[in-house]
Amino acid sequence: MCGILGISINKNSSIKHHRLCRDILDKLFLLAESRGKEASGFAFNSGRSIVVHKTPFPASSLIKSDIYKSSVDTLLSHNDKCISAIGHSRLVTNGYEQFNANNQPVIKKGVVCVHNGIIVNQKELWEKFADEEKLTDLDSELIPTLLMRFYKEEKSINQALAELYSEIYGMTNIAAIFSEYNNLLLATNNGSIYYVTGNNGNEIVFASERYILNKLLDDLNLHEVFNKENILQLKPGTACLVNLDDFSQQSFGFNDPASLQLSEYGKALPIEEVAGNFDNKRIHINTSLEHKAATVPDKFIEHYQACAGKIAELKRCSTCLLPETFPFIEFDEKGECNYCKNYSKNIVLGEEELSKVADKFRSKDGSPDCLIPFSGGRDSSFALHYIKNILKMNPIAFSYDWGMLTDLARRNQARMCGSLGVEHILVSADIRRKRENIRKNVAAWLKRPSLGTIPLFMAGDKQYFYFANLLMDQNNLGVTVMGENMLETTRFKSGFCGIKPNFGSDHTYTLSKLSKAKMMFFYGKEYLLNPAYLNSSLLDTIDAFKSYYLIKHRNINIFNYLKWDEKLIENTLINDYHWETDPETRTTWRIGDGTASFYNYIYYIVAGFTENDTFRSNQIREGAITRDKALQTVNEENRPRWNSIKWYLDTIGLEFEPVVKRINSINTLYVKR
Repeated sequence: MCGILGISINKNSSIKHHRLCRDILDKLFLLAESRGKEASGFAFNSGRSIVVHKTPFPASSLIKSDIYKSSVDTLLSHNDKCISAIGHSRLVTNGYEQFNANNQPVIKKGVVCVHNGIIVNQKELWEKFADEEKLTDLDSELIPTLLMRFYKEEKSINQALAELYSEIYGMTNIAAIFSEYNNLLLATNNGSIYYVTGNNGNEIVFASERYILNKLLDDLNLHEVFNKENILQLKPGTACLVNLDDFSQQSFGFNDPASLQLSEYGKALPIEEVAGNFDNKRIHINTSLEHKAATVPDKFIEHYQACAGKIAELKRCSTCLLPETFPFIEFDEKGECNYCKNYSKNIVLGEEELSKVADKFRSKDGSPDCLIPFSGGRDSSFALHYIKNILKMNPIAFSYDWGMLTDLARRNQARMCGSLGVEHILVSADIRRKRENIRKNVAAWLKRPSLGTIPLFMAGDKQYFYFANLLMDQNNLGVTVMGENMLETTRFKSGFCGIKPNFGSDHTYTLSKLSKAKMMFFYGKEYLLNPAYLNSSLLDTIDAFKSYYLIKHRNINIFNYLKWDEKLIENTLINDYHWETDPETRTTWRIGDGTASFYNYIYYIVAGFTENDTFRSNQIREGAITRDKALQTVNEENRPRWNSIKWYLDTIGLEFEPVVKRINSINTLYVKR
């Protein structure tokens, strides 16, 4: 999730006092920023002291600051000592970044550490170790707290790490330096740390991804100092301990029987945290971690109930659930809709065929062999489980965080990747900018509501297709494996743009050229009629359209080979991985998507149906559920998720009551006012 990075240099290194050393640090920070842009920080160990600075700004701002520049100069001036630097580029998951104590590196018990991942059982651990003082809102604070507690008890660093990782649940990658010990420690339970040692053994550089190190060596032409072939992945369940005096390295598993000690300084180094002179007006006030219960006015509940009563009276297909308000729907004399009559059941190719495909790409040496787009939702989570545990492949999980990935989804990502030992590459957008773009588009939509332009709220997430292709190339992977449930196809979204359904198409993104042209014409007309859409999000929206509809989708889908089984998927995730569900709803679909509760409320109130109706209708057509059961289920699933709607609006900066009031005032497709 976050980006961690660092460089340690022996006093005999040829690059120690060269401009190149600063260039390396600068480049590492800039490359790590792709994993989180909400905060950043560094810790520099000069052999005389450890200087720490953290900031609620991205790494690209950090390296331009006077504090960073002067600290690097001081670090490089100590020519008689080995030096070490660690850094962090933060994606906020616990603890708001506007409170600088919550940013990293974390300082506690003489440890200065950076952490990538989420410890999902942090509440339980603080209760279990209640005698330990809690200083911040960070889950990361548990790492130095428990590591040094266990080191004092166990007397060896490998046993302390074994104890630490047995207590924490989730995904945890660590880089640490110490006040009392002359060491750099790297440790991981999912393999999201790579490192490379200099050709003469006088340098070591680490980062969260292999590509970052490859890019660093290429861009700065460091091939005389480092060899790409020497880049190593720290495997899940292992650690690397570097002695910063003689630069010897010890790699070990957490449960190795050997007893390894840290190397004591003669005298503990002072840790100096240098505060920045921040312009408070520049500090972004984040509210996305708050999940307060919504105070819902009675009139909203009454309006929903009145709409639900009218919606219950709508004519529906005699076979599925689609109502008369569904775009381009037609009923025959028996009451069956054209969507049912033109439906072709999914024919799966079988596990044996999937295994044959996997054989073509499976690596023989344990190196990564496929990419899995990983939202943290139920289908991508099951795909990750199946590819790793059943097909015995070595995937890299990839997530694109555009600001509407919920904390629940992030925690489930951490559960899965930590449990499976799967490397997780997260590409983070400029989340603050993305959320501002969403706010502008929702505000524009509210001025002139159109069901066809609702997808503009989600345009910011479509670049994940682009980044999937990019990561395949960067990591030399032959295939992307999707967990795309074909029953989730929602043709009504393009239908509300005036595009007739293409019943021969499996995917929503496989529109014909004519349909794509019609869609562009529709949006162009809406933009002319509603100039509020002409805002800073426009280029992002165009890029999203290209990523979704125009670029080549280089993937296979496991559900073309396996029958989608809701009960099996839910039982596997919840029982085997303690996968988290949303207490506000019974469904496990879309619970990691912060936008779904909002736009489905609009669809329900205005059109009389949601994505749930199309999904359950496809299940009926597949024979997976009865119509009566499906109708009962959607009546529950279509209830407003008020808390989630409030979180969404708070996060993008719009007020709950005025927005819901405006939605409730829109003329519906079933009752004209």
